[in-house]
Amino acid sequence: MNHSLKPWNTFGIDQRANEIVCAENEQQLLDAWQSAKASNHPVLILGEGSNVLFLDTFHGTVIINRIKGIEVTEQPEAWHLHVGAGENWHNLVRYTLQQGMPGLENLALIPGCVGSSPIQNIGAYGVELQRVCDYVDCVELATGKSLRVSATECRFGYRDSIFKHEYQDRYAIVAVGLRLPKQWQPVLTYGDLVRLEPETVTPQQVFDAVCHMRTTKLPDPKVNGNAGSFFKNPVVTAEIAHTLLAQFPGAPHYPQADGSVKLAAGWLIDQCQLKGVSIGGAAVHRQQALVLINVHNATSEDVVKLAHHVRQNVGEKFNVWLEPEVRFIGQTGEVNAVEIIA
Repeated sequence: MNHSLKPWNTFGIDQRANEIVCAENEQQLLDAWQSAKASNHPVLILGEGSNVLFLDTFHGTVIINRIKGIEVTEQPEAWHLHVGAGENWHNLVRYTLQQGMPGLENLALIPGCVGSSPIQNIGAYGVELQRVCDYVDCVELATGKSLRVSATECRFGYRDSIFKHEYQDRYAIVAVGLRLPKQWQPVLTYGDLVRLEPETVTPQQVFDAVCHMRTTKLPDPKVNGNAGSFFKNPVVTAEIAHTLLAQFPGAPHYPQADGSVKLAAGWLIDQCQLKGVSIGGAAVHRQQALVLINVHNATSEDVVKLAHHVRQNVGEKFNVWLEPEVRFIGQTGEVNAVEIIA
């Protein structure tokens, strides 16, 4: 139990694991997984630990996926990228822009690895991974068989995919295929991006604006541990949205294609005057209410209590019950985060 997980989660929570293995290729990953399974030990595969909260000591092996590599194939209409799961996501965004291949700029500064991006269907400022994803390459852990999952088969939803469900414990993601069309279309629907001129804006300007918004509103995990947006933006029925908007006409809301409405979790939390509120060593960030931070050696219990406090306040005021976006990890694997903070 003497391996600290503190360097392997951006929240900086000091839990421990039986064993930690860094896998630099598919075979090392398989060997580590199969050896743990042969000993009946639980296994957790991590990228950069940017979207997890360790609740307890992990009674098994944590495998850090560090499979690297970026291959680019140019076609007449698009660039096709094949990217190792262990590559840092933001470095990839920067690299594609430097190479004159735009399309990922709205997703700048999202923490984590490329391999985690399809699991959550990461998204920001009007763009989700599914917009650019071509395929996801996996390996079946028990057999070592390779599987290419097409974007359609990924069953992408809001912060959701097949990798959170049927494929969660059976497959490990080893690479992601991206398609960046040469006919670039800027997406300027959110935040400060609405001020940019669609006719003249460059991909670099979008990238710079996104980086500016994220660095001014979001805490640096190296200074205050955090896992980015702690809660999902709730998607509610048109009826619930109508009732809420009648009472709070200024509430940000985004109608969805299926008739439902997405609300801004950060706004809901802010309306409850929760910015800066702390429990133990955990606090609600003062600039962005959606982010819970580790201000002073927070324990996982501090974070859970604070998340519960936020959820209760928002639920009682708006009758909207927030769900964590962060994955909660118990002694033997992922647990139901909503049940933990309810």
